[in-house]
Amino acid sequence: MVSGSKSKSEAATIAGVRLTHPDKVLYPEQGITKRDLATYLDAAAERMLPYCANRLISLVRCPEGSGGSCFFQRHAGSGLPDALRRMDIPKTDGGGSEEYLYVSGKAGLVAAAQMGVLELHIWGSRIDDVERPDRIVFDLDPDPSVGFEAVKTAADGFRAALDALGLASFPLLTGGKGVHVVVPIQRRHQWPAVKGFARALAERFAENEPERYVATASKAKRKGRIFIDYLRNDRSATAIAPYSPRARAGAPVAWPVTWDALKKVEAANVVSIEDARRRLDEPDPWDGYAALRQGLTKAALEALGV
Repeated sequence: MVSGSKSKSEAATIAGVRLTHPDKVLYPEQGITKRDLATYLDAAAERMLPYCANRLISLVRCPEGSGGSCFFQRHAGSGLPDALRRMDIPKTDGGGSEEYLYVSGKAGLVAAAQMGVLELHIWGSRIDDVERPDRIVFDLDPDPSVGFEAVKTAADGFRAALDALGLASFPLLTGGKGVHVVVPIQRRHQWPAVKGFARALAERFAENEPERYVATASKAKRKGRIFIDYLRNDRSATAIAPYSPRARAGAPVAWPVTWDALKKVEAANVVSIEDARRRLDEPDPWDGYAALRQGLTKAALEALGV
C-alpha cells in the first residue's frame, strides 16, 4: 500500500471527486488501490499539470487493474466525469469534427483514477492552438536486446545535437524501456514543419550509425537497435505525460530527470508510484523548462534540410 493513504471516511472524496470502490486493487503486486492512485495524482498535480493541463489527452483504462484487460481511449464517450472536459476538434480531412478529452486541473487527474486510468498520454500542442505544437519528443525505444546504457548514450547524443541547433532538451524516463528527449519550443510552426524537423534529425542519426539506430517502425529492422520514434510529433499523436503512472508491472511512473541524474539511472522504470510520492518533495528536475523561450530557427531547419 502506498504510504500516505487515508482512511475510508477521509478518502471517499479527493479533490472534489467521489471515488467509488476506493479499495479496489489496481496494482496487485504492490497492493496499490484506486484510493492510492488518486492520492498520488492529487499530490503530483502541482508538478504534473504544467505539462498536461489544457492539452488533448488519450487514456489507457484498466478497469480490472494493471493485470487485467486495458484499452486506449482517445475520444469522449458516455458516463465520463465532468472533470474530464470535452472539446470538438476538426478532422484533418475536413469531414466534420471529433470530440476529444482534456483536463484543466487536479480534479481531472483524480477523475481519471476513478475511471481506472493507469496512463495519461498528451498531445504536443495545447487546446488554444492545436495546430501549433509547443514541444518536440524523440522517443528512444530500444529493442529488448539493447541495454539501457546504450539508450542513455543515445539520449546524450540527441542532447548534443539539439544543443548544436540551439535547443535545450530534457530527459524523461518513460516507465517502460526507453527515454524521451523532450524539447520545449515556442509556437511558431505548424505540425508539418515540426514533424519534418524531428524526422530529419532522427534519420540523420540512423544514417550516421545504422548499426545502432533505426528511424522506421519496421519490427524487422529494429532488431538490436534503438528505434528513434519521431512519429509522436504529429497532430493527433501522443506521448506519455510526465509523472503519469504506467500500466506495467512494478507500478512505474514516467519520471523527469536531469541530464546529470540520467547518467546514474539503471533503467527507465526505476521510479514507482511509491518512490514518486516521496520524490515530489525534491527539487523539480525540469526546473527552467517553462521559462525557456526557444524555437525552430531558419538556420536549424536549413541545417537538416527541412
